[in-house]
Amino acid sequence: MAETDTFDSPTPAPASTSVSTVSAVADRPPRWLRWTTLFGPAFVVSMAYVDPGNFATNTAAGATYGYLLLWVIAAANVVAMFVQYLSAKLGAATGRSLPELCREHCPRTLNAFLWVQAEVVAVATDLAELIGGAIALNLLFGIPLIPGVLITAAVALLLLMLAPQGRHRFETVLAGMLLVILLGFLYQAWNAGPTIDAATGLVPRFAGADSLLLASGIIGATVMPHVVYLHSALTRHHAGPSPAPAARPRKPARRQIVAALTFAGLANMTMLIVAAAVFHTRGHDGIDTLHEAHAGLGGLLGTGAATAFALALLAAGLASSSVGTYAGQIIMEGFLRRRVPLAVRRAATLVPAMGLLIAGLEPTRALVLSQVALSFGIPFALFPLLVFTSRRSLMGTLVNRRTTTVLAALAAALISGLNLFLLAQPFLG
Repeated sequence: MAETDTFDSPTPAPASTSVSTVSAVADRPPRWLRWTTLFGPAFVVSMAYVDPGNFATNTAAGATYGYLLLWVIAAANVVAMFVQYLSAKLGAATGRSLPELCREHCPRTLNAFLWVQAEVVAVATDLAELIGGAIALNLLFGIPLIPGVLITAAVALLLLMLAPQGRHRFETVLAGMLLVILLGFLYQAWNAGPTIDAATGLVPRFAGADSLLLASGIIGATVMPHVVYLHSALTRHHAGPSPAPAARPRKPARRQIVAALTFAGLANMTMLIVAAAVFHTRGHDGIDTLHEAHAGLGGLLGTGAATAFALALLAAGLASSSVGTYAGQIIMEGFLRRRVPLAVRRAATLVPAMGLLIAGLEPTRALVLSQVALSFGIPFALFPLLVFTSRRSLMGTLVNRRTTTVLAALAAALISGLNLFLLAQPFLG
């Protein structure tokens, strides 16, 4: 009686099976590529959470209030993980990005409005990143700000040449830049010698209306709308070939997003800890600009700490600028089914940054203004995301549970409310 083939049978498999097996093994991508496939999209969007605007906000919070608002950064990071998970799930379940779904399911007028505000968000994002990179080049090499903006734009465009054809290399480079930022601030923290008092910052509390206002700014600027659009596009290649619910893939692993945004959260928390340990505890609580922060670090901790700060800022400016332009491409492609060369988008976003600097606006102030513009776009990204992920006809088995929908609605309402509070402050005094 012939022996049947089993996994533990010594009988060799048929030639066709052996060839197929060898071919499958040969076609299997290398381990580093499989790793970036799983974690790459999350690391790309995580760069939005350590952009130059975060440098300015976290440094001001630490210098002014010490460790007081450390818990706000931690809480904001948890909310960001939740929102980005919903965005990643939307792309994986439907095979389409959030802008594409808006075009397919929203009335034409509403779709046009959503596109316009999303483009404003993309431009405001690039404004912050370009100016942040220019400040870093000025701190490191003394390059004037306007040429620095041009250099930052050119380098970010080179990074974008890796995406989407070389998407995995692009993701790997950005993950490396995130590591540079984190290591830079850990080095500063080591030199600053923060004490166990930093743990007191994890206890939720405020110190007056001004601290509440700054806390609102930290939370409101955390969920960047452009990466809500982008993340859904980066994960859409995980969707199955059929739109039927049974053919859709498993829910994307939460650990991808948790790992990437934990790195970003640690970087942000370390920024505040360093500012608190170096400036606040020594009576230097009037640090309002990135130039002042750099000079203060150099004077109090030495040249190495100042250089680490500037290098981290440069990595943040270059990486987040490329992510912002990439998101702008996804926004136009999704809402309008139109594409323009990346070089054209890069050139267009230079105009606002150059104009503000030529007009003489203080660079850190320009970063703050860009965050205000970004806050306008948050509700218009979060609420469509909530609606679409709650539809079983779109999500199939990956549709939100009722608890998830309630939590998402609360998060969207909280973030939107805080941003309205921020925007109303100039008028309410």
